[in-house]
Amino acid sequence: MAKVLVLNATYEPLNVTTVRRAVVLLLKEKAEIVERAGTALHSERGAVAVPLVIRLHEFVRVPYRPVARRISRRAIFARDGYRCQYCGSDRQLTVDHVVPRSKGGGDTWDNLVTSCAACNRKKADRPPHLAGLRLLRPPRAPAPGALVVLHADEVHESWRPYLSFAS
Repeated sequence: MAKVLVLNATYEPLNVTTVRRAVVLLLKEKAEIVERAGTALHSERGAVAVPLVIRLHEFVRVPYRPVARRISRRAIFARDGYRCQYCGSDRQLTVDHVVPRSKGGGDTWDNLVTSCAACNRKKADRPPHLAGLRLLRPPRAPAPGALVVLHADEVHESWRPYLSFAS
């Protein structure tokens, strides 16, 4: 596991960082280990447990950023579990507008879904019901905790209690 979950002083997820950056925060006494791996990093003078989750000692105020600014293809795919939201396929994935842009649909969390190329072509510039398609689940913005790890390659089991997934 090359990534570490960073929690604010209030145990809210802030971001995901590298083990190296997490160890620096620990050595500077700006954070403490909440969950640790079974291994340690050794130096000439000592050893430091490899962290999986760390918590900052002081509260960090995060400036408000609208969720809409964080939308990306990878974030949409991750939210939808890398599966087409019409047929469940995991092949040739694209992003589809539920309400087509030509019909006034925007680039919002509740209008973008993962779609395979075949379903996207079948739907074309029509609403799903007119194309004979049905969404497996309605699209929505991910929970704040999910946004932290949406770009992480792997979510370690020890992170789950600190993340508030709205699934």
